Amino acid sequence: MKIYHRFWKPAGVCILIICSSWGFFAHQKINRIAIFTLPSGMIGFYKSNIDYLSEHAVDPDKRRYSDSLEASRHFLDADHYGERPFEVIPQKWTEAVAKLSKDTLEAYGIVPWTIERNYYSLVKAFKEKDYQKILHYSADLGHYIGDAHVPLHTTENYNGQLTGQTGIHRFWESRLPELFSSGYDFFVGKAQYVSNPLKKAWEILKNTYSYKDSVLVIEARLNARFPADKKYGFSTRNGRVQKQYSEAYSLAYHEALDGMVERQMRASILAIGSYWYSAWVDAGQPDLKKLKREAMSEEAKKKLENQEEYYRKGKIKGRKEEE
Repeated sequence: MKIYHRFWKPAGVCILIICSSWGFFAHQKINRIAIFTLPSGMIGFYKSNIDYLSEHAVDPDKRRYSDSLEASRHFLDADHYGERPFEVIPQKWTEAVAKLSKDTLEAYGIVPWTIERNYYSLVKAFKEKDYQKILHYSADLGHYIGDAHVPLHTTENYNGQLTGQTGIHRFWESRLPELFSSGYDFFVGKAQYVSNPLKKAWEILKNTYSYKDSVLVIEARLNARFPADKKYGFSTRNGRVQKQYSEAYSLAYHEALDGMVERQMRASILAIGSYWYSAWVDAGQPDLKKLKREAMSEEAKKKLENQEEYYRKGKIKGRKEEE
């Protein structure tokens, strides 16, 4: 089964650690900004827990090390199912299992159904006004929705390993956001009601899948004409020297992608806020004002106010507004 080479084989473990999803920086950024899309009945509670929702945006990736069932929840290798995968795969879980088998689905990814399951778990948490579960499922749901916006989460060639482009996963979803997101426009407006969370998840994946070939082809063309001795560089992170794509090569790839990474981050932010909002509406819009809130220092409150003001004015772009 294909999933095991992502999780169990020694080489797969390395790939899993390096390129499991958007990357810690991007996931945390996306969850954090999604909070500003929420309406007045929700935003106070979410703002008071903004650090939790940001920090725990990466919990599902961390669980991969201890839960062998976790890996398949982050992707859907749509191209495994042929040239028209979204006509082949039934959207409903029971129908998909009946047609394709549970083993096959888990081998090639179950992210749309993971989004659906976490959505209804969040609805239940809202109904019960369970503070811890609201935060837990909000953070997890944000992670899986974010993953559904990464083109390399929709293909068997998830790290370019089939086309001689090994390493492209981390390059696209981690290196590029870390280098260039300070110039992105993250104002996406207000959260919108999602009437059918599973259908919406499939719509997201279908759109994400449409970028898959471009991600690979554009990098291959760039590699063919870029000076080989300028492609990589070295940097220090956490006291360790690491080889990675040079800033010059990263910039050339980023420009060739023509805003793709920014579009997908923006789409992730709006989708996450919309799913959170919809879960709250489907739960009957419970009053969140009396739920536990984390104490914040005056400095943290001021920082949060500045972020919200930047967002409201459509100026929130990256790191600098957080300083």
